[in-house]
Amino acid sequence: MKFKFFNHKYVKPFTNPFVIPGIGFAIWMLFFDSNSFLIHNELNNDIDELNEQKEYYINEITKDRKAYKKLNTEEGIEKFARETYYLKRENEDIYIIEYEDSLKTQSDE
Repeated sequence: MKFKFFNHKYVKPFTNPFVIPGIGFAIWMLFFDSNSFLIHNELNNDIDELNEQKEYYINEITKDRKAYKKLNTEEGIEKFARETYYLKRENEDIYIIEYEDSLKTQSDE
């Protein structure tokens, strides 16, 4: 006498001796293995983040190269020294004009 339970249409595929170990293997590979789907997904996210950082730094390098080319000339060095360090030539006067909105007042502090 066979059990009717094993002849049910949803249970019948699980009577095959390869199905249950196959499902176990699939679950193991998806979640528990060192090369699991979850780890691959995390590594792909890390790769995307690193590629974004790479693009950012490439753009920063191009900006810095442009700034370096500007500063590499005599006019560029002089302009930088005058604007940043308020340097001047001999027999030259410099007047620094500050506007009211650029001055710190007691209420700003």
